[in-house]
Amino acid sequence: MKKRKFGLAMSLVLAAGTMLGGCGGGDKEKEKGAEEGGKKDDQFTVAMVTDVGGVDDKSFNQSAWEGLQAFGKENGLEKGTDGFDYIQSKSDTDYKTNLNTAVRNQFDLIYGIGYKLQPAIEEVAKQRPDSQFAIVDSEIKGIDNVASITFKDHEGSFLVGVVAGLTTKSDKVGFIGGTDSDLINKFAGGFEAGVKAVNPKAEVKIEFAGAFDKADKGQQMASAMYSSGIDVIYHAAGATGNGVFTEAKGLKQKDPSKDYWVIGVDRDQAEEGKVNVNGKEMNVTLTSMVKRVDVAVQDLATKAKDGKFPGGEVIAYGLEDGAVGIAPTQDNVSDEAKKAVDEWAEKIKSGEVKVPEKPEGK
Repeated sequence: MKKRKFGLAMSLVLAAGTMLGGCGGGDKEKEKGAEEGGKKDDQFTVAMVTDVGGVDDKSFNQSAWEGLQAFGKENGLEKGTDGFDYIQSKSDTDYKTNLNTAVRNQFDLIYGIGYKLQPAIEEVAKQRPDSQFAIVDSEIKGIDNVASITFKDHEGSFLVGVVAGLTTKSDKVGFIGGTDSDLINKFAGGFEAGVKAVNPKAEVKIEFAGAFDKADKGQQMASAMYSSGIDVIYHAAGATGNGVFTEAKGLKQKDPSKDYWVIGVDRDQAEEGKVNVNGKEMNVTLTSMVKRVDVAVQDLATKAKDGKFPGGEVIAYGLEDGAVGIAPTQDNVSDEAKKAVDEWAEKIKSGEVKVPEKPEGK
């Protein structure tokens, strides 16, 4: 692997000055690592830069971080500049700065988590041709030191749409997306198609929060949807989706007899749906659309470590790869819905059913 050579004084200043300001948690570890002169020349290191949802968003970023931690454990690495780490972005303006911080700390592979980092990665990667980058959930073409990880989100979303369509009692379901973008419309389009495939009379209300880090906005939107008679909401909104769970749990405590279901995203969000109702533990999570960001991140890091970095390539993980689908926790999913999910999954895998990548009318 190629290493960038810096003067000792310069590397100390940059490591101490920028890593301490950019990373979430572990500041003392960063300082200690910088003082000791950075990583060993023969050790592969990897870092990720989060989007504004944060590393503990209980969704996309958190799943990516879990993959990085698994890679670290598998290879005997420790958290820090000598092993694996994350740099948390608090706003969009942090992306370029944080990517450059990772480069200056000589990480061999640097992930940008989320499509919003694409412009920053394109710019930094061109300026830093000796560094290896990976963008998750977007495509960057024509830059040899960037690998793109994408997912067939619409396929997994179709399957949770099948569950929603067979579960709703009001025939009204909702979708809350982080932004009105091509990526999030894949979730919305697949979900809508899945609902309609098994319940043609159902109404699907699609709305966008305009942010992935506004739990209060997610709660407000969920409140309005549940008040309108919607009884199942699928969110693809990162930390904004946390507000959907908050609202559903609060309503369930007030009226345990009514259904207030949430479909999680990216990882199994059953834990987020737990709520105590009159001394009884209940769960408002119907199911989740699991996107194995952790597996993809760990897989690509292993490839890079082994000298097989797929620079310039786009890797798409789908239903046939086991990279998207229904979460393992299915306690609230009916046997009818489980059977239907299996049947529709086979149709998608065989090519009999082609899932749309955007909602009707878009």
